[in-house]
Amino acid sequence: MAPDVIRCIHLYTGSDGRSHVDHIALPLGAVTPAKSARFEETAPGASRDWHTAPCEQFVVTLSGTLEFTTRDGETFVLRPGDILLASDTAGTGHRWRLIDDQPWRRLYVELAAPLFPAGAGLEI
Repeated sequence: MAPDVIRCIHLYTGSDGRSHVDHIALPLGAVTPAKSARFEETAPGASRDWHTAPCEQFVVTLSGTLEFTTRDGETFVLRPGDILLASDTAGTGHRWRLIDDQPWRRLYVELAAPLFPAGAGLEI
Protein backbone atom coordinates (compact mmCIF):
# COMPACT_ATOMS: atom_id res chain seq x y z
CA MET A 1 0.00 0.00 0.00
CA ALA A 2 1.25 3.48 -0.83
CA PRO A 3 2.44 5.54 2.18
CA ASP A 4 -0.04 8.34 1.44
CA VAL A 5 -3.13 6.18 2.02
CA ILE A 6 -4.63 4.22 4.91
CA ARG A 7 -6.42 0.87 4.67
CA CYS A 8 -10.17 0.89 5.31
CA ILE A 9 -12.79 -1.85 5.24
CA HIS A 10 -15.92 -0.72 3.39
CA LEU A 11 -19.18 -2.43 4.36
CA TYR A 12 -21.78 -1.36 1.80
CA THR A 13 -25.11 -2.28 0.20
CA GLY A 14 -24.63 -3.53 -3.35
CA SER A 15 -26.99 -3.12 -6.30
CA ASP A 16 -28.37 -6.55 -5.32
CA GLY A 17 -29.63 -5.11 -2.00
CA ARG A 18 -27.18 -7.21 0.01
CA SER A 19 -24.33 -6.14 2.29
CA HIS A 20 -20.83 -6.65 0.90
CA VAL A 21 -17.25 -6.04 1.99
CA ASP A 22 -14.55 -4.23 0.06
CA HIS A 23 -11.07 -3.02 0.98
CA ILE A 24 -10.37 0.55 0.03
CA ALA A 25 -7.57 3.04 0.46
CA LEU A 26 -8.32 6.43 1.98
CA PRO A 27 -5.96 9.31 1.18
CA LEU A 28 -4.12 10.64 4.22
CA GLY A 29 -4.78 14.31 4.89
CA ALA A 30 -8.10 14.39 3.02
CA VAL A 31 -10.82 16.37 4.77
CA THR A 32 -14.18 14.63 5.08
CA PRO A 33 -17.08 16.73 6.44
CA ALA A 34 -18.73 15.10 9.46
CA LYS A 35 -22.08 15.63 11.19
CA SER A 36 -21.10 14.20 14.58
CA ALA A 37 -18.63 12.08 16.49
CA ARG A 38 -19.19 9.91 19.54
CA PHE A 39 -17.38 7.27 21.58
CA GLU A 40 -19.02 4.02 22.70
CA GLU A 41 -17.99 0.95 24.65
CA THR A 42 -19.44 -2.56 24.60
CA ALA A 43 -18.57 -5.22 27.18
CA PRO A 44 -16.35 -8.21 26.32
CA GLY A 45 -18.20 -11.21 24.90
CA ALA A 46 -20.98 -9.10 23.37
CA SER A 47 -22.52 -9.55 19.95
CA ARG A 48 -25.16 -7.90 17.82
CA ASP A 49 -27.43 -9.83 15.47
CA TRP A 50 -28.48 -8.76 11.96
CA HIS A 51 -28.75 -5.01 11.43
CA THR A 52 -27.82 -2.26 8.99
CA ALA A 53 -25.74 0.82 9.72
CA PRO A 54 -27.92 3.70 10.99
CA CYS A 55 -26.06 6.16 8.72
CA GLU A 56 -22.87 6.28 6.69
CA GLN A 57 -20.10 6.48 9.26
CA PHE A 58 -16.50 5.72 10.03
CA VAL A 59 -16.04 3.34 12.94
CA VAL A 60 -12.53 3.44 14.41
CA THR A 61 -11.79 0.53 16.74
CA LEU A 62 -9.76 1.58 19.78
CA SER A 63 -9.85 -1.74 21.69
CA GLY A 64 -11.38 -5.15 21.19
CA THR A 65 -11.30 -7.61 18.30
CA LEU A 66 -14.49 -8.33 16.38
CA GLU A 67 -15.65 -10.62 13.64
CA PHE A 68 -18.22 -9.20 11.21
CA THR A 69 -20.35 -11.37 8.90
CA THR A 70 -22.75 -10.54 6.07
CA ARG A 71 -25.76 -12.74 5.27
CA ASP A 72 -23.85 -14.06 2.24
CA GLY A 73 -21.06 -15.27 4.53
CA GLU A 74 -18.48 -12.57 3.78
CA THR A 75 -16.43 -12.10 6.96
CA PHE A 76 -13.73 -9.79 8.21
CA VAL A 77 -12.02 -9.03 11.51
CA LEU A 78 -11.59 -5.59 13.06
CA ARG A 79 -8.67 -5.01 15.40
CA PRO A 80 -7.57 -1.94 17.36
CA GLY A 81 -6.58 0.79 14.92
CA ASP A 82 -8.74 -0.54 12.08
CA ILE A 83 -11.12 1.77 10.22
CA LEU A 84 -14.51 0.61 9.03
CA LEU A 85 -16.62 2.66 6.64
CA ALA A 86 -20.13 1.40 7.43
CA SER A 87 -22.45 2.39 4.61
CA ASP A 88 -24.79 -0.61 4.38
CA THR A 89 -27.71 1.52 5.52
CA ALA A 90 -30.28 -0.63 3.67
CA GLY A 91 -30.61 -4.24 2.60
CA THR A 92 -29.68 -7.47 4.33
CA GLY A 93 -27.21 -6.05 6.85
CA HIS A 94 -24.46 -7.59 8.91
CA ARG A 95 -23.77 -8.91 12.40
CA TRP A 96 -20.75 -8.80 14.69
CA ARG A 97 -19.32 -10.50 17.76
CA LEU A 98 -16.39 -9.75 20.02
CA ILE A 99 -13.81 -12.54 19.77
CA ASP A 100 -11.33 -11.51 22.48
CA ASP A 101 -11.58 -10.63 26.18
CA GLN A 102 -11.47 -6.86 25.70
CA PRO A 103 -14.34 -4.36 25.55
CA TRP A 104 -15.06 -2.86 22.14
CA ARG A 105 -14.17 0.81 22.45
CA ARG A 106 -14.78 2.78 19.30
CA LEU A 107 -15.23 6.18 17.75
CA TYR A 108 -18.16 6.75 15.40
CA VAL A 109 -17.85 9.62 12.93
CA GLU A 110 -21.11 10.24 11.07
CA LEU A 111 -20.37 11.56 7.59
CA ALA A 112 -22.12 14.64 6.25
CA ALA A 113 -22.27 13.21 2.70
CA PRO A 114 -21.51 9.82 1.06
CA LEU A 115 -17.80 9.21 0.69
CA PHE A 116 -17.91 6.69 -2.19
CA PRO A 117 -20.58 5.17 -4.40
CA ALA A 118 -21.33 1.60 -3.28
CA GLY A 119 -18.36 -0.67 -3.88
CA ALA A 120 -16.13 2.09 -5.21
CA GLY A 121 -12.65 2.77 -3.96
CA LEU A 122 -9.10 1.76 -4.53
CA GLU A 123 -8.31 -1.92 -4.08
CA ILE A 124 -5.50 -2.63 -1.63
